[in-house]
Amino acid sequence: MIDIHTHVLPGVDDGSESMEMSLSMLALAAESGVDTLVTTPHCNIPDEIDNYLDAELEERWEELNAEKERAEIPIRLCHGMEIFATPELPELLREGRVWTLNGTDYFLMEFAFNEDPDFCFQILEDCVSEGFHPIIAHPERYFFLQDDPQIAFAWCTAGYGLQVNKGSLLGRFGHGPMHTAELLMEHGLVACVASDAHRPYQRSTYMGEIRRLLEGRYGEEYMRLLLEENPARILSGEELLGYEPISFE
Repeated sequence: MIDIHTHVLPGVDDGSESMEMSLSMLALAAESGVDTLVTTPHCNIPDEIDNYLDAELEERWEELNAEKERAEIPIRLCHGMEIFATPELPELLREGRVWTLNGTDYFLMEFAFNEDPDFCFQILEDCVSEGFHPIIAHPERYFFLQDDPQIAFAWCTAGYGLQVNKGSLLGRFGHGPMHTAELLMEHGLVACVASDAHRPYQRSTYMGEIRRLLEGRYGEEYMRLLLEENPARILSGEELLGYEPISFE
């Protein structure tokens, strides 16, 4: 499996607090069958977190990768960020001030839970006009999309990738995100499922349970598409695969 959304880089956001915790998270991921993991620290959150690409952040990533090798954890690490959507986002991408997913044109982005949908559509179009391809983190958690899931259909048909959190499908964020995640799955709108892991013991990197849920509920083919095939395509910059999306109208 490939996990494209994790907060395992130590001491840079609300995820891992230490190198020891990060290594525990990586070991847990490997134990569950993950062989490739993307580090996606929060970035560009106004008045909270900057985390723009610089020598210090690169040094932290290299240190984690080196410690992972010393601990002999059989997992490949890739660069990435979970970039908060602000009007400056297209400029940040154009100037190379943020990590895309493994250096490809794909990038992981998030919105405020109560964002104006019109702003979302505009910023997505602006990023695409710069030559980048958005992967939208946990759309099922956004209140505006829970109220109007047709937005997800519009995003999918526009070519944007939707990444659902494993915790949403497992019911760990409450009824709203779980119900919306299930709707997105049933309508063929999901490109991949990831952990959005923050800790080794809660919202963890362990992906075995979501693999079993997806295979049991939706079948092996859909499970492999979401946990293996599309994540691999994202990290190699290839076009996403999927089923024919079904409109809510």
